[in-house]
Amino acid sequence: MARIINSPTKYIQGRGELQNLGKYINSLGNSFLVIADQFVLNFTKETIEQSFSDQESTLTFETFRGECSKQEVNRLQTIAKEKQIDVIVGVGGGKTLDTAKAVAFYSKLPVVIVPTIASTDAPCSALSVLYTEEGVFDEYLILPKNPDIVLVDTQIVANAPARLLAAGIGDALATYVEARACYEANATPMAGGTITKAAIALAELCQNILFEDGIKAFLAVEQNIVTKAVENIVEANTYLSGIGFESGGLAAAHAIHNGFTVIDDTHHLYHGEKVAFGVITQLVLENRSTEEIQKYIAFCTELGLPVTLEDMGITEDIEPKIRKVAEAACQEGETIYNMPFPVTPDDVYAAIISADILGRKYK
Repeated sequence: MARIINSPTKYIQGRGELQNLGKYINSLGNSFLVIADQFVLNFTKETIEQSFSDQESTLTFETFRGECSKQEVNRLQTIAKEKQIDVIVGVGGGKTLDTAKAVAFYSKLPVVIVPTIASTDAPCSALSVLYTEEGVFDEYLILPKNPDIVLVDTQIVANAPARLLAAGIGDALATYVEARACYEANATPMAGGTITKAAIALAELCQNILFEDGIKAFLAVEQNIVTKAVENIVEANTYLSGIGFESGGLAAAHAIHNGFTVIDDTHHLYHGEKVAFGVITQLVLENRSTEEIQKYIAFCTELGLPVTLEDMGITEDIEPKIRKVAEAACQEGETIYNMPFPVTPDDVYAAIISADILGRKYK
């Protein structure tokens, strides 16, 4: 079977790079649909417009309504058709970017991705995660290609709340843990084929950077400053984790995240925060060493990431809720079946309860 690795065509990262957006993407077309929520438009629209000031291009700005749902994708696709758009540009967080990628796919147009936070590994992937209008996980939309351009302005990332960077670290923590499990299982990643040595190497590099620079970067972003540690973590959260998960594979951690979306208690948490607890749960499911599990729990605790069910907001009716989570994590087609051993809802339930006990003991 072929070995396959996916990557965006071009990845650009640096402080102040949003002001160069027009220069980087003008070769893709002349009419651009910029999708962003109102909050993001408030601090990016003027810079984006100025970046096109010396070009004969048409910019259409459309407000993202908050959920990467089939309904929202259809609405924006209709606008793209009516406005005769050449290029889709997504600016903002993970759900905005996933929506932009889906709109571009259905419209058969190039897509440019501009993350304003480093809270997920969504930007670089050929994947959109679709949810219902109520925010419950719906399905993975596998796309035929990665974004044409990904541009990250690290000053904008540093201006965002540090909690978002921590959430991105939580998401990126799953990269090597899941890729390792997929590699051991000889599972097929979302990129297709078998897992390349390059994908595993990038996933491991991602993990090493997280543990080396994660705390330093978090503290710097609390002060809205860009340091080398911040640049490294943004690259790890965005590029290395994006390639690592897509070409290395997803396993239990993300399936458990998806399971948690079916209960209301966790809807206040960011994607990466739920994934972080999923990582610890996967390590328990694999019966990894106490030292390794404690290392992840300690690191997550320093970053304010959840390590107990109470941290997740689950304090009542724990057994029926976690049973529901475990059942959802084991639905047909879930990535939990990429684990190198059979997994049942009872196994997941036990691992979640055990992860909670270990987290409470550490704290």
